[in-house]
Amino acid sequence: MLRLDACAEIGFTTCSYTAFPRRDWPPASFPRPDWFPGTRHPADVSYAAPDSGYTWTETDTPGITAWDHRPDISEYERWLYRFGSNLPRAPDSDGGRKVPLDTTYTRVEPVDSWRPDASIYESGYNVREEEPAARVPEPAPQGAPGKNPPFMLLSQADECKVDLVFLMDGSWSIGKRRFKIQKDFLSEVAQTINVGVTGPVMGVVQYGDEPVTEVSLKSASSSRELRSAIEKITQKGGPSHVGKALGYINKQFFSDANGNRGGAPNVAVVLVDGWPTDKVEEASRLARESGINIFFVTIEGADDVEKKNLIENDFVDKAVCRTNGFFSLPVSSWFALRKLVQPLVKRVCDADRLVCSKTCLNANDIAFVIDGSSSVGTGNFRTVLQFVANITREFEISDTDTRVGAVQYTYEQRLEFSFTQHGNKAELLNAIKRINYWSGGTSTGAAISYAAEQLFSKSKPNKRKIMIVITDGRSYDDVRQPALAVHRQDVIAYAVGIAWASQDELEYIATDPDKEHAFFVDEFDNLYKFVPKIVDNICQEFNSQPRN
Repeated sequence: MLRLDACAEIGFTTCSYTAFPRRDWPPASFPRPDWFPGTRHPADVSYAAPDSGYTWTETDTPGITAWDHRPDISEYERWLYRFGSNLPRAPDSDGGRKVPLDTTYTRVEPVDSWRPDASIYESGYNVREEEPAARVPEPAPQGAPGKNPPFMLLSQADECKVDLVFLMDGSWSIGKRRFKIQKDFLSEVAQTINVGVTGPVMGVVQYGDEPVTEVSLKSASSSRELRSAIEKITQKGGPSHVGKALGYINKQFFSDANGNRGGAPNVAVVLVDGWPTDKVEEASRLARESGINIFFVTIEGADDVEKKNLIENDFVDKAVCRTNGFFSLPVSSWFALRKLVQPLVKRVCDADRLVCSKTCLNANDIAFVIDGSSSVGTGNFRTVLQFVANITREFEISDTDTRVGAVQYTYEQRLEFSFTQHGNKAELLNAIKRINYWSGGTSTGAAISYAAEQLFSKSKPNKRKIMIVITDGRSYDDVRQPALAVHRQDVIAYAVGIAWASQDELEYIATDPDKEHAFFVDEFDNLYKFVPKIVDNICQEFNSQPRN
């Protein structure tokens, strides 16, 4: 990304190039902090300094130094200091005892050796690269009397149990200095969430041309170990391939071998300097459907002129789980990044709102295949629809969560609604209620094949495909071959038989083991008993499968 004005980028409204490295006390024309004691003097240069945790409002008048403001220094000593006279020193005001130089008036720390005759070029000072990043504060010990920690600490491990990865921007556009600010930010987050094996665990992936795991989920068992690992990270460079990085964490990072715990929500926080250099929509969709909650932190986004260079407009809204602002956090500058630590940690630890986390309730495409034959009858058909609605209520329904479709069959088949037709639970339940009873014969085998073609052929990747067939009698056609065909397509089939249903046909339809997937009741009114059994079995099977 082209940075046209380095001075403006770091917050200066007026640029001056008579800058010097920092010393033990400020030289002439060096910005003086608000808390510096002494008489105020008119400012000769206007600065708007970056947000680094301090407040800088004005500069000293040329020719006036730190000693000119010292209330405990005599005029004679000031004169000696400023003009270098060899005249004998006057007695000190305290009876001859020397007054040591008091350096407690300034928080500025020396970072370079300073020589009066050194030029700004010899010192290596750069307006853009040498402004200090905000220091990471050490937390006060928990329980220390009379002290409040400087930022939120999650002292209880079970307050935040997430598997968290940060995708840090290592592209060349970010620069070395801002890369260091990014590392300091990650260190402060690591300290704030209080990493532990029974609480949150955190990893880091750096992306540029190719993503690379810097810290896996099992690399650090404490915040101290994690901060040490972050400090060792070096910038890789390259373009900002965010889409490639999202694909990487989906396929490789969140794996059992890499420390994924399974029972904890998977969360990815993407730090982007400007905008991605590749497309993110498809990679984000696949990651979300694998259960990864994606947060985007965008720093110094594109202005109106730069937006024409975007590969994918509105890439944040296309990448995150919801576009309500919870999963996206724009930041105006890198110097404001440290202010984001507490609100970001609060969000990634909010388990109730991590709705993209993959669970047995939000990772399915469920197809109901409903018997509408004449032997069912109008009243019993309404009971069957209530059974379908009761199962549906147990799942989280949306385009990125569980989706539901329905087919009614007699001799023929009718698609009542597809997986994509109803995107929320209330709308879906109303659609189930509105299904009209058809009446006719019973061709269950043809109905299974029809559901596979009309519904599961359009199922999304990473969705678990579940079919629930409901029938009250023996089929007029063969069910064995259609059932084998859907089993080969990784469809988990449940068979629910009522009254005159054939037990052997139920077992052909159901996925093995039959006792977990085939059910029979004598009366329609007893269907409700199978709702918890079917839902529990769906979840048990989901939780027993290892994460790829």
